[in-house]
Amino acid sequence: MQIVALPIGKFMAAVLPEEKYTVFGRWSFSLNPGPFNVKEHVVITILASCGAAAGGSEAYSMGAITVMKSYYKLNFIWLHPAAYVILLQLIGYGWAGMLRRYLIEPVEMWWPANLAQVSLFRSVQLFNSLPHFAFFFAKEGLTRMQFFLAFLAASFAYYTFPGYLFPLLTFFSWVCWVWPNSVTAQQIGSGYHGLGLGAFSLDWAGIAAYHGSPLVTPWSSILNIAFGFVLFVYVIYPLCYWKYNTFDARKFPIFSNQLFTSSGQKYDVTKILNSQLELDTAAYAKYGKLYMCPLYAMSLGSGFARVSAVFAHVALFHGSDIWKRFSCGATKIKSDIHAKLMASYKAVPEWWFLIILAVSIALSLLMSVVLRQDVQLPWWGFIFASGLAWALTLPIGVIQATTNQQPGYDIIAQLMIGYILPGKPIANLLFKIYGRTSVIHALSFLSDLKLGHYMKIPPRCMFTAQLVGTLVAGLANLGIGWWMLRSIPNICDVEALHPESPWTCPRFRLTFDTTVVWGLIGPERLFGPKGLYRNMVWLFPVGALLPLPVWILSRIFPDKKWISLINIPLITCGFKYNYVLSSALDAGTAFMGVLVFFALQNSGKNLKWWGTEPDHCPLASCPTAAGIVAAGCPAFK
Repeated sequence: MQIVALPIGKFMAAVLPEEKYTVFGRWSFSLNPGPFNVKEHVVITILASCGAAAGGSEAYSMGAITVMKSYYKLNFIWLHPAAYVILLQLIGYGWAGMLRRYLIEPVEMWWPANLAQVSLFRSVQLFNSLPHFAFFFAKEGLTRMQFFLAFLAASFAYYTFPGYLFPLLTFFSWVCWVWPNSVTAQQIGSGYHGLGLGAFSLDWAGIAAYHGSPLVTPWSSILNIAFGFVLFVYVIYPLCYWKYNTFDARKFPIFSNQLFTSSGQKYDVTKILNSQLELDTAAYAKYGKLYMCPLYAMSLGSGFARVSAVFAHVALFHGSDIWKRFSCGATKIKSDIHAKLMASYKAVPEWWFLIILAVSIALSLLMSVVLRQDVQLPWWGFIFASGLAWALTLPIGVIQATTNQQPGYDIIAQLMIGYILPGKPIANLLFKIYGRTSVIHALSFLSDLKLGHYMKIPPRCMFTAQLVGTLVAGLANLGIGWWMLRSIPNICDVEALHPESPWTCPRFRLTFDTTVVWGLIGPERLFGPKGLYRNMVWLFPVGALLPLPVWILSRIFPDKKWISLINIPLITCGFKYNYVLSSALDAGTAFMGVLVFFALQNSGKNLKWWGTEPDHCPLASCPTAAGIVAAGCPAFK
């Protein structure tokens, strides 16, 4: 949208009439107020990004609806999910407005991902100022716009290969090719189903899929993440799996988000559900305990440590600044140049956001009362979830605003409600959605507000754009999702779908699995005193204590700036055109991805050859314990 808006805006400025029209003899407007400028471009992009937050890669509310309808087979009318989607976004908008003074105004909260956007907007300013494409013929050297367009075109053309012609480029798991008959080698080398040792990617979409673009993430953040990855995946986990067989590890694939029985078979959740979609304790006792892949279990344990580490890190490294802004107000805090320039615009009163927040919470509370029997979550559960979201938005926002990483807290939310309401998976899911989704939307809105801060967009214009974008995009995304759920046969049902069907919903399958772990079976049976994974809970205090020595060392050695860059929540920028390059690669990949899907893949025109089969590590998901039988895997004695 950011790229497409530019030529459309220029075209409209050239052809629309400039006459002024008067409405009711009082208000006047023009369809063409003047040349298309960079601020209009920013507002259009921000409006579109509200749509991305509503239904893009972080569609948690749509994920909850998908899980309830496709996996738990709940029947409800369209109005219910529409209310969930819109109200959750508006609650997040209310949180964002209340936290502006802590996460937007301080110069330390720089939101690294926005720098790519700012750099791109600055690059196209030359295009906005010229009537033709004269910038292509500039002789003073490579301009930013030329640089951007060159790499956009290159990225667009190249993605034809990993996106359609040669998908193997996404991960080269060469270790599997060297040892095609070795289960251990493929467990170690597979980029999809193993530890990925030695695997590498030539696909920008694969590189930037999970932690975002490495070109806009601060180098210190990359080092923290890389250290944590190597420590857990290449040191601790191999010891647990091969040497100590922790949690009966070798009965299961080395890497999987599936749930298993004690014999290594997939866990059939339907056998322990009753007609009210609650746990049948007698059936559970007969069917047997639930097991997780040890790497999945360890990832949950790292989540325990991460949540407590976020609070400790923010309190130690940013607590004094936050307290100053809370106790003294923004007027007594030294402002940077951006804040001084923005002061010339009319600010958005905080009560505007408070009204939106109050109305949204009231309507959500009413829904909780009306739908109590269907969704299993009582009204106080919504209040609890909202309070937890409010407490966590600020510390998580500080981490994202300084490192470009957003540590999730789903685990702590599901753990809490799982203890309070055991055996109720829908309640657990909605508690997570009420808390987690509002935080995600709040941080998305705050990121856009910081972009507007950098680009000097009037705050009241930003308020209108974000609010309109939220309402329109939320309903549009929900409409499309609801249509898909009702019109695509067996959507998300992997066993019932054709083997080549794209409608497998892998992300929502993981969401469903978490409702089983935390809601249906409950943390008491898994992480309680008699649970198989009981030792994982010790990572809560460990995570809270780990930032302390880093903070102490940073105080003892203030001249050693690198010490303060050690970020425990993450152990879990470049040359001039770095951010322009990131934007160009993202844009080119996105354009070709859309083109390939609609022109070829959606029409069933898929290629079949060696390069279209990902990974070539068929044995990577095989268990290695003696006596465990899995389809397509060798039996160990």
